[in-house]
Amino acid sequence: MAHASVRSIGEIAGGPDEIHLALADALTPSGTLMMYAGCPGYTDEVGRGRLSPEREAEVLEKLPPFDARTARSDRSNGTLVEFFRTFPGARVNDHVARFVARGSHAGHLFSRQPWNYAFGHDSALERFLELDGRILLLGSDHDTVTFLHYAEHVGDFPGKRIARFRVPIVENGVRVWRDMEEVNTASDGAHANWPDRFFAKIVDGYLAASSNHGGRVGDAECHLFRARELLEFALPVMVRIAGDERATEAIA
Repeated sequence: MAHASVRSIGEIAGGPDEIHLALADALTPSGTLMMYAGCPGYTDEVGRGRLSPEREAEVLEKLPPFDARTARSDRSNGTLVEFFRTFPGARVNDHVARFVARGSHAGHLFSRQPWNYAFGHDSALERFLELDGRILLLGSDHDTVTFLHYAEHVGDFPGKRIARFRVPIVENGVRVWRDMEEVNTASDGAHANWPDRFFAKIVDGYLAASSNHGGRVGDAECHLFRARELLEFALPVMVRIAGDERATEAIA
């Protein structure tokens, strides 16, 4: 599972597609590349309480239904994922918590998809974990590691913030707004005790503890590690900080 900053990598002969094609070469035909695409703006905003009443009413009236096959990726997830999503052979799961995969395990990763708590049990992230998946950070912000939402969903700690909202989809040829809920994945965090840039603190703490100094791809500082090892590091941290926000200082 890759997270990439094309700008950090630098100039690429052939353009950004050469990044995911090079990764496919490295993985060989037996491997699979996955990225997180998400959904366009406003698709999962209705009901969260962050829109003004006027804006929410306009969105409810005018926003087209979400189509996982054609909708653009969330721009905040970077340039590469949209190049990857639209490349021949790429597949997506039919959900606003949308992943893109290409390779031998893509069908298995997307074989089932829970509507609620889409980052948790029985999700693409759980099957990625079961396959002993690796996470690759190509010059990306360490606060953007989507897999840590899986840890928030399955972790055993009290006080989780639950987000409830509505999503426009097509049912029987008609646009409907379907209710959805998840452990909050928005910037305010899954728990009141989460500090600013919590995921980056977890990732950096894990990299330090595992002596993972990474390497370079182009101009970018990069790291590769097992998702299972990050999960084993992150869960106790989340449990500890959920119980005491002062424990943030001990992440590393």
